[in-house]
Amino acid sequence: MSVREEKKDPISLKEEGNTLFKAGDIHGAVCCYTKALKLSDSKAESAVLYRNRSACYLKQEEYSKAEADASKALDTDPGDVKARFRRAQAFQKLCRLDQAFLDAQRCAQLEPKNKAFQDLLRQLGAQIQQKSVQQNSTDARVQQMFSLLLDASAKDSDRQKAAQNLVVLSREDAGAEQIFRNDGVKLIQKLLQSKQEDVVLSALRTLVGLCTGHQSRTMAIVNELGMEQLCAVMGSGASTVSLAACHLLQVMFEALTEGMKKEIRGKDEAILPEPSKELRSMLRHLLEMMPASKVSGPGRDSAINLLVKQVPRKSLKNPDNSLTLWVIDQGLKKILEVAGTVPELSEGPPLTDNSHMSCSVLLSKLYDDLRCDTERETFNKLCEEYVQQHFSRHGITGKLRAIQTVSVLLQGPSDVGNRTLEMSGMMDAVISLCASEDVTHQQVAVETLIHAAGKAKRASFITANGVALLKDLYKKSENDRIRVRALVGLCKLGSAGGTDFSMKQFAEGSTLKLAKQCRKWLCNESLPQTSRRWSVEGLAYLTFDADVKEDLVEDKNALLAMFELAKSEDKTVLFAVGSTLVNCTNSYEVEKPDPQMVELAKYAKQHVPEEHPKDAPSYVEKRLMKLLEAGVVSALVCMVKQESPALTDACRDCIARVFLALVERQEDRGTVVAQGGGKALIPLASDNTDGGKIKAAQALAKITITSNPEIAFPGERIYEMVRPLVSLLSLECTLLQNFEALMALTNLAGISERLRQKIIKEKAVPKIEGYMFEEHDLVRASATECMCNLVLSPEVQTLYLATGNDRLKLLVLYSGEEDERLRKAAAGTLAMLTAEQPELCARIPGTTTHWLEIIQSLLLCEISDLRHRGVVIVQNMMQAEKSLAETLMESEALEILSVLAKGGEGTPEPVSKIAQNCLDKAVEYNIIMNREGKEKGKGTEP
Repeated sequence: MSVREEKKDPISLKEEGNTLFKAGDIHGAVCCYTKALKLSDSKAESAVLYRNRSACYLKQEEYSKAEADASKALDTDPGDVKARFRRAQAFQKLCRLDQAFLDAQRCAQLEPKNKAFQDLLRQLGAQIQQKSVQQNSTDARVQQMFSLLLDASAKDSDRQKAAQNLVVLSREDAGAEQIFRNDGVKLIQKLLQSKQEDVVLSALRTLVGLCTGHQSRTMAIVNELGMEQLCAVMGSGASTVSLAACHLLQVMFEALTEGMKKEIRGKDEAILPEPSKELRSMLRHLLEMMPASKVSGPGRDSAINLLVKQVPRKSLKNPDNSLTLWVIDQGLKKILEVAGTVPELSEGPPLTDNSHMSCSVLLSKLYDDLRCDTERETFNKLCEEYVQQHFSRHGITGKLRAIQTVSVLLQGPSDVGNRTLEMSGMMDAVISLCASEDVTHQQVAVETLIHAAGKAKRASFITANGVALLKDLYKKSENDRIRVRALVGLCKLGSAGGTDFSMKQFAEGSTLKLAKQCRKWLCNESLPQTSRRWSVEGLAYLTFDADVKEDLVEDKNALLAMFELAKSEDKTVLFAVGSTLVNCTNSYEVEKPDPQMVELAKYAKQHVPEEHPKDAPSYVEKRLMKLLEAGVVSALVCMVKQESPALTDACRDCIARVFLALVERQEDRGTVVAQGGGKALIPLASDNTDGGKIKAAQALAKITITSNPEIAFPGERIYEMVRPLVSLLSLECTLLQNFEALMALTNLAGISERLRQKIIKEKAVPKIEGYMFEEHDLVRASATECMCNLVLSPEVQTLYLATGNDRLKLLVLYSGEEDERLRKAAAGTLAMLTAEQPELCARIPGTTTHWLEIIQSLLLCEISDLRHRGVVIVQNMMQAEKSLAETLMESEALEILSVLAKGGEGTPEPVSKIAQNCLDKAVEYNIIMNREGKEKGKGTEP
């Protein structure tokens, strides 16, 4: 039979699967059993394969699949006790205790003396009894809460307490089920109509408990309460109620959308119809909230926030963007109604200071989610039609709405904004309105001008045509709101050269004067926050200039004022603060030009970018210290906590970059952790741009290398660290990032078996093994050190026990390398493995013909750590097999051990003690005579 034919044989595939399962390669075993099932035409053979695959799924914690496979095996052979036991285990994990008990009972009847069956039966009996007691207790508590809430004569304080107790009960599975079954939703509906804010909040939080992770309950609640009522609550004036309602709708969306991705949705036991109808109904109601005048500003912001989170694809690899197209078709004009609202005019719905920025983010997300030029062209045309419709209306109001819409588009999908700005007469209208005597007209026009100056081409046009106008406004306007905006316009134009020191738009010293004025506005607490925010916007542009950076970090009052704004309710300032800090810390991407290309460019008289002398590393380090002293970490932590569309991926990217710069110096990492930086970095490593994730993960790695991870990331947080660190083990990352991730994982792997299991579960082991072959000495050594800690886990030990691989050989060869760090790591791993798995000792002679020389060189090494590892390996080998002891004693190892056993100068006590143990073992085997371990004898079998 050929190799190809053998591979097609289900029996050989089953045997290969069994071997892989024993070796700990569960994924490989599943693949083999699955292939065998496709080829098998025997029912009996298939039943065994299903039973075996069920065992694999149990190991992988895929309990639904384990139950399904065990059931298929039992369909063929109901007397298969192994399959029944596996199904009982799966049922137990799926919380289907009654079914698990029946299976376990049947197993115990078939094999009454089997201890595992009896133990499972006892466990299930106790769990069922506990659940019954809990259920009865919960029933009574739910009824008590309902009675109090329905009793009109009860005290308000008692009813409030009952409402709060309902929230607590709803977070437990049993409590949530009882509330739902006892017509709790109808009662909650009455509570939502209460005029007491805390009662409404309790009702909303109870609904969160009922809906979390449960699709069928969520669908029933959406249909029973109706989106009209939920949206009405979210659109109410109170911001706390609006946020709570927003959180509830977010939970509902997650329960419905996540449920659609699973075989068994949420905690439900039955497959439910796809909830696409409910989802679209919810989205339609959110879109209808956009232009509604009865909806409060915070309520509208919450609706926008939900649309930002729920509509665009989470991954652009997913080809289906039908939901985005549906929202554009149904609601783009409604969103543009909000974008075009000028709060100071009587027309339009009420807004908050954050509404326009949130709108920009939503429009940008929708536009970015489009897949082709045709879809983008449709989006452009809809926006142009809306702007043109208002711009062509008689009177100033329509023109203001059109310009305000353009301003919002420029902050969001800038390509669309630029196209609308190029419409006939638009730019002329903006310039002319800047000179209007009406403050509102001026404000809208100046803001649009600022946002329009983003592109280099348009910046040069505005520099030529608008600088004089902006200067005039800044000097002559009596209104502070206009002056600060005109100042920002000048700042933006003055920074058009970016970090290129040689490309400056204005005369020497102009940017410093502008920055000084920005800092003055920033520190003026008598001004409204919206005006002070614009001064940070100006600094975000001006801090491309290193002179401005130096002045800003020296002005502690300005820094404190900026950090206070970052912590405020005004979310629109987040990106400006983030950008300013990125500039001050020089954490932006800078491509170092090739020196040869620079010379060529000079020769060809082309422009060559120049770095400012004050952007040198010594200056940057001092700036970082000043920022830390001023409390930058607490500001960044508050920024990360913000629940707002304004906290965009670009903003998160900025924050991650700044954090990475702040932890560059080892001595600063403790300060960052103490002020909450470690906790803030974890979400930044999972929800960010691709570059931002890497930067945040690298910052986490740096902290983990030099701090005690259990203190830096207490409780469950330490387990959240693993995934970001493993993500750095990628070819897309730099060798430095690979190295720091390996060092951090080494620290984590040395803490506990649970952490080692988490690292294994994140599929890090094959990646770490790959880096053990890396050419770079430090990376190779750090990967081996990481493996040294991971081999404490039995699951990793089984990889070394498996036959047909070179894992053990690599460790033996590395123990003989010249690189001291690599040698220590390899010898340490070998010492632990041979202690935990003695059967590996017998395989060492088969790894390389030089094995004996390598071990002897460890024993003779002047480095005490390596000598210690060497004697431990020898001791393990001698204890494992007499034949190995004989081979060692026939070599120079006997003489070396004799010298080490005597101790003396240069030999640590533990080393001499273990060496003596080796000699004692040789005497016990009768390999040598007991005369101070000096003479060698043939001996006889004991």
